[in-house]
Amino acid sequence: MDSPKIKDEKFEQKKLKVNLDSIKSNFILKKIFSYMEKTKFLKIIKNNKKQQTRFNININDYKDYYQLYSSIEIELKINDNYYKDFINIPDAEKEYYHIYFNNSKEEIKRKHIYQNEKVNNIKIVIDYQVKSFKDLFSQRYGINSIKFKKFSRINITDMKSMFYEIYALKELDLSNFNTDNVIDMSHFISGSFSIEKLNLSNFNTNNVTNMSYMFTSCSSLKEVDLSNFNTDKVTDMSGMFSLCSSLKELNLSNFNTNNVTNMSYMFYHCTSLIELNLSNFNTSNVKYMNGMFEECSSLKELDLSNFFLKNGDNYDDMFKGCSLRLRKGIKMKDENLLKVLPSNNCNLF
Repeated sequence: MDSPKIKDEKFEQKKLKVNLDSIKSNFILKKIFSYMEKTKFLKIIKNNKKQQTRFNININDYKDYYQLYSSIEIELKINDNYYKDFINIPDAEKEYYHIYFNNSKEEIKRKHIYQNEKVNNIKIVIDYQVKSFKDLFSQRYGINSIKFKKFSRINITDMKSMFYEIYALKELDLSNFNTDNVIDMSHFISGSFSIEKLNLSNFNTNNVTNMSYMFTSCSSLKEVDLSNFNTDKVTDMSGMFSLCSSLKELNLSNFNTNNVTNMSYMFYHCTSLIELNLSNFNTSNVKYMNGMFEECSSLKELDLSNFFLKNGDNYDDMFKGCSLRLRKGIKMKDENLLKVLPSNNCNLF
């Protein structure tokens, strides 16, 4: 009979090797799994049908696995002349990013393209350990198209500047995107001035608090679907649509602004906007509205019937550069708003 010390050594060996099929004792197996992290257990058992049967687990119905530990798959299309980095990968997370060029099954151990290297498309598979997508494709100038083909995980919380200044980007397919627990979406796609259409109707923004400069400088953007946006927790909307000079209409009827404190430059230089209905906006907590509609030179109709201002708040240049014709199409109830407009060097009157 083995001594307790020898038993412990054997157990440690089995725990380290984790060769499930060689372990006959269910008791030993349970002990091993009790010492392992859940992520490692799920990764090991994912492709082992025998052990799934042994533990009576149907991995296809294992929601925790897909939502917390499944890989994310992204497809990129690149400019012909592009030969720089195409993704930002933190050094500490390199092992979780797996990259394949031109439909090859062979993994590429780099995040850049060499000059004159012919790469038409790139597949990126990201393992479950990654929790932030901050700056993921920020300033990766040669990307034409990004498609999220697989994205079931719910633990990504930071998407700040995720698609920031991708100048060549014309197509962004986020139909499989998961934003369930995202908190920060500031500068999300700002500066990507080639994109013309965005369908974000599948976005769950229940936990987002920061949407500042989310679409700023998307100067070619003509259509954006925000019909399912939940803004209940958002506190910052400053510059959200600033410099979106091709937007002719914007439906924000579902926006809840109860907790917003900053709307400064929210629609700055939206020079193609003709009408805007903000009658559902609650501004009771807003402290900053400076430059909110500055240089909205085509604006003819503006419903601010529920806007209320407070003393000490910042409304400088709120309507600077707006056309005089807006005077007939603006709706206001708050006398303080009527008083503050002329005193802020407003060109409206």
